[in-house]
Amino acid sequence: MDLVTALARARSAEEPGPDTPAAPPVPDWPGDARCLSRAGPGELDLWWLLRLSLAAQDGAGRLRPVPSAGGLHPVDAQLVVGADCPLPSGRYGYDPLRHRVHLLGPAPDDAPPGAAVELSVTPRRTVSHYGHRAWPLMLLDTGHAAAALRLAARALGAGPPTLGLDGRAERPLASLHFTPPGGPRRVADAPAPRDLLARRSARPPLRGVPSRDVLRTVLATLADASAGEVAWCAAVGEPRPELVELSPDGSLRRLASGEARPTLAAWAAGQGWIADAGAVLLGYGCPTDADAPRIRRAHLRAGFAVGLAHVAAGRLGVASRPVGSWQQADLGAALGAAPGRDWIVHGLALGTTHPKEGIP
Repeated sequence: MDLVTALARARSAEEPGPDTPAAPPVPDWPGDARCLSRAGPGELDLWWLLRLSLAAQDGAGRLRPVPSAGGLHPVDAQLVVGADCPLPSGRYGYDPLRHRVHLLGPAPDDAPPGAAVELSVTPRRTVSHYGHRAWPLMLLDTGHAAAALRLAARALGAGPPTLGLDGRAERPLASLHFTPPGGPRRVADAPAPRDLLARRSARPPLRGVPSRDVLRTVLATLADASAGEVAWCAAVGEPRPELVELSPDGSLRRLASGEARPTLAAWAAGQGWIADAGAVLLGYGCPTDADAPRIRRAHLRAGFAVGLAHVAAGRLGVASRPVGSWQQADLGAALGAAPGRDWIVHGLALGTTHPKEGIP
């Protein structure tokens, strides 16, 4: 099934069938597993980069410091390693359960210094539970994995990676190239490594409306990371239920008045707790006539944005939970615009009263 058809079916009211056996949590990489050595002076620290982003914390692979639909983690990573790394030059498959790599072959002759992390998916992991709704979730998960790598680089004081989130290729779906450090570097407002390892999606309920300052900050994070591929707004509850968005001057302006959260709960695979969430941030766009590259690009960027905003919300003391499955969620049509233009692509629920989980 092509991606355009798969997305249309995922957006429909059709219910998934019963669960099927899932694929193994790690590809069967050939060859012996190799340890990731600690970095020396002037080398890219691959050990910590992957430990803070993609490495699992339990034997089943579910506890990774990155959100994933159903905790199924369909994203696989290959490394293209050049000079100035603790590994010899080559292409490697990464095992997140053992925090090891397998040499797959040589690196391209023109591989630049540092390393690229290429992200692809094993569909059967997500299809096993979500059935025909899996493809948009896998694209969002890939965006979340890219955000986790970006955050890990920030925590380590590394420079920003070169992002490959243009959606042109089916494999890899995304790539990030990290350059070797040029010396000690302080990254302003970087997350602490312990915060990245501790982050989890908060379990419902997520009640309590965040302050307007928090909403502005998180919406700004989402808008910046989306690079114009999706737009963002927030549905908030009492005492003044409304949809708000960022205005060009950075303030919040009303997009629509009235209570939207019960409708959002119905659209989000019937997750009733969303009706009581303090706020639900919504990324929308990706029209019905979008081709496959645009579909990939919109979902990758939305996942990347929510991955960054998830951590930003926690640093502000707010619990959050990504919401990736949306059916018949034509937000534009609901607001009186032309149908089929502004579908909800991704969401992030926020709450202020959740005691522990989701707040580093």
